[in-house]
Amino acid sequence: MNELIYLDNAATTKTSQPVVEAMLPYFSQYYGNPSSVYSFSGFGKEAIAKARGQIAHVLGANPEEIYFTAGGSEADNWAIIATAEAYQDKGKHIITSKIEHHAVLHTCQYLEKRGFEVTYLDVDENGTVDLEQLKESVRPDTILITIMFANNEIGTIQPVKEIGEIAREHGVLFHTDAVQAFCHIPIRVDELPIDMLSASGHKFNGPKGIGFLYIRKGIKTKSFIHGGAQERKRRAGTENLPGIVGIGKAAELAEETLKERQDKETGLRDYLIGRIMEEVPYVRLNGHRTNRLPNNVNLAFQFIEGESLLIMLDMAGICGSSGSACTSGSLDPSHVLLAIGLPHEIAHGSLRLTLSEENTIEEMDYVVEKIKGIVKRLRDMSPLYEDYLKSH
Repeated sequence: MNELIYLDNAATTKTSQPVVEAMLPYFSQYYGNPSSVYSFSGFGKEAIAKARGQIAHVLGANPEEIYFTAGGSEADNWAIIATAEAYQDKGKHIITSKIEHHAVLHTCQYLEKRGFEVTYLDVDENGTVDLEQLKESVRPDTILITIMFANNEIGTIQPVKEIGEIAREHGVLFHTDAVQAFCHIPIRVDELPIDMLSASGHKFNGPKGIGFLYIRKGIKTKSFIHGGAQERKRRAGTENLPGIVGIGKAAELAEETLKERQDKETGLRDYLIGRIMEEVPYVRLNGHRTNRLPNNVNLAFQFIEGESLLIMLDMAGICGSSGSACTSGSLDPSHVLLAIGLPHEIAHGSLRLTLSEENTIEEMDYVVEKIKGIVKRLRDMSPLYEDYLKSH
């Protein structure tokens, strides 16, 4: 068995070797500022155009609809804040869900302090938005619906097509945070009613510190970062040339292997879920059983603390998480797990394992055996478990 079994790919993925090799020349060989006028800067301009085209091809978009950012959080902030500013004369009402990433939730809370009103939709026990509640929440002053494509913690995939159709029907813009979904499941904006979409390179074997925002042609949004004419005057700042090359290459490679990766990861996911649910008592699967990301496993173990489980898995050479990497260290239970109806004591016992195509069945077997042993050990020390057994 390898010394390390990495099962936290929702937090970040390994930058693939072909991506690193594509990026290297743009650090020290073709390092000219793409905004300069001399011919040396042309290498950078061409590389950026190529990467924009690579991403647009995967997404079914036009290259001029792709805007590079520093990552998914910036793209979410840009989509929501710039839309709010651009359309505030029409209205100041935004609709989102209770299980969004904090890059969306905290941005909405920021806007609430500035006079905007936000409706936070409930989700069912699987983490799916209620389309009827969404329809009922749309008002004449609603300007934006922002609902994630797939949840970063429990993996549930939202009915994006139907959400987009509701938005279109009411003349409301629709933004989706696709950070966890892009290049993991098929997404085509030429087939889906999406106006804006956020993604991040390090979630699909690209580099960190680079992402993009898709903005459908004709959408009126304000510039988000001021100070230069980069990204067609919408996002100032010298371009992260190696990062842009890297995210373009990563998207191209991800598209080539998408079906193969989906099939392998889904097989490993279902095998891991099946064994744990069968062999460990008092465990609950969080998220939809089948309509979930191919690589996502999220389980809640009763009578134990998830942090203790994580630490002991780490000692066994297994990397997992209890939820979003952006909130690790927080003592509060996941807002996503609370929103799907889990009580605090069960939500605290959650474990998220997110796989990659590099994982193996042998690794899954090792992980199951370690989880079985650790959970038993922690429960043997748990007064809650002792009380439960006495009362049953």
